[in-house]
Amino acid sequence: MEARDVLKRPVITERSSEQMEYKKYTFEVDTRANKTHVKQAVEEVFGVKVEKVNVQNYKGKFKRMGKHAGYTNKRRKAIVTLTADSKDIELFEI
Repeated sequence: MEARDVLKRPVITERSSEQMEYKKYTFEVDTRANKTHVKQAVEEVFGVKVEKVNVQNYKGKFKRMGKHAGYTNKRRKAIVTLTADSKDIELFEI
Protein backbone atom coordinates (compact mmCIF):
# COMPACT_ATOMS: atom_id res chain seq x y z
CA MET A 1 0.00 0.00 0.00
CA GLU A 2 1.28 3.47 -0.89
CA ALA A 3 1.46 6.24 1.71
CA ARG A 4 -1.18 8.35 -0.06
CA ASP A 5 -3.56 5.35 -0.11
CA VAL A 6 -3.25 4.74 3.63
CA LEU A 7 -4.17 8.27 4.77
CA LYS A 8 -7.62 9.31 3.53
CA ARG A 9 -8.16 12.66 5.29
CA PRO A 10 -7.55 14.44 8.60
CA VAL A 11 -10.41 14.37 11.10
CA ILE A 12 -11.18 17.95 12.15
CA THR A 13 -13.38 18.12 15.25
CA GLU A 14 -13.32 20.24 18.37
CA ARG A 15 -11.64 17.48 20.36
CA SER A 16 -9.03 16.66 17.71
CA SER A 17 -8.19 20.37 17.39
CA GLU A 18 -7.55 20.56 21.15
CA GLN A 19 -5.27 17.50 20.97
CA MET A 20 -3.07 19.14 18.30
CA GLU A 21 -1.31 21.24 20.95
CA TYR A 22 -0.15 17.95 22.55
CA LYS A 23 1.19 16.77 19.16
CA LYS A 24 -1.68 14.31 18.62
CA TYR A 25 -3.21 14.28 15.14
CA THR A 26 -6.26 12.33 13.98
CA PHE A 27 -6.62 10.82 10.50
CA GLU A 28 -9.18 8.65 8.78
CA VAL A 29 -7.21 5.75 7.31
CA ASP A 30 -7.79 2.78 5.03
CA THR A 31 -9.62 -0.10 6.76
CA ARG A 32 -6.86 -2.54 5.74
CA ALA A 33 -3.99 -0.42 7.15
CA ASN A 34 -2.33 -1.45 10.41
CA LYS A 35 -0.35 0.70 12.86
CA THR A 36 2.92 0.15 11.01
CA HIS A 37 1.43 1.27 7.69
CA VAL A 38 -0.01 4.41 9.33
CA LYS A 39 3.29 5.29 11.03
CA GLN A 40 5.30 4.92 7.81
CA ALA A 41 2.73 6.90 5.80
CA VAL A 42 2.66 9.87 8.22
CA GLU A 43 6.46 9.98 8.43
CA GLU A 44 6.79 9.85 4.64
CA VAL A 45 4.06 12.37 3.74
CA PHE A 46 4.66 14.99 6.46
CA GLY A 47 8.37 14.43 7.25
CA VAL A 48 7.90 14.03 11.02
CA LYS A 49 8.85 11.41 13.65
CA VAL A 50 5.96 9.34 15.05
CA GLU A 51 6.14 8.07 18.63
CA LYS A 52 2.86 6.14 18.88
CA VAL A 53 -0.24 5.21 16.85
CA ASN A 54 -3.67 4.32 18.27
CA VAL A 55 -6.31 2.85 15.94
CA GLN A 56 -10.11 2.73 16.32
CA ASN A 57 -12.62 0.84 14.17
CA TYR A 58 -16.17 2.06 13.57
CA LYS A 59 -19.00 -0.14 12.30
CA GLY A 60 -21.39 1.19 9.67
CA LYS A 61 -24.66 2.62 10.96
CA PHE A 62 -28.01 1.18 9.90
CA LYS A 63 -29.90 3.71 7.74
CA ARG A 64 -33.25 3.66 5.95
CA MET A 65 -34.44 5.58 2.88
CA GLY A 66 -38.14 4.80 2.49
CA LYS A 67 -38.51 1.06 2.02
CA HIS A 68 -34.79 0.59 1.28
CA ALA A 69 -32.41 -0.14 4.15
CA GLY A 70 -28.69 -0.64 4.44
CA TYR A 71 -25.51 0.25 6.29
CA THR A 72 -23.15 3.18 5.89
CA ASN A 73 -19.47 2.48 5.21
CA LYS A 74 -17.31 1.21 8.05
CA ARG A 75 -14.41 3.48 9.01
CA ARG A 76 -11.02 3.32 10.71
CA LYS A 77 -9.52 6.23 12.63
CA ALA A 78 -5.89 6.62 13.71
CA ILE A 79 -4.59 8.97 16.40
CA VAL A 80 -0.90 9.68 15.77
CA THR A 81 1.34 11.01 18.55
CA LEU A 82 4.55 12.75 17.44
CA THR A 83 7.83 12.80 19.35
CA ALA A 84 8.66 15.86 21.46
CA ASP A 85 11.49 17.00 19.17
CA SER A 86 9.46 16.56 15.96
CA LYS A 87 8.05 19.52 14.05
CA ASP A 88 4.28 20.12 13.94
CA ILE A 89 2.04 19.06 11.05
CA GLU A 90 0.53 22.04 9.22
CA LEU A 91 -3.07 21.01 8.43
CA PHE A 92 -4.25 24.60 7.96
CA GLU A 93 -2.40 27.00 5.67
CA ILE A 94 -2.15 30.50 7.15
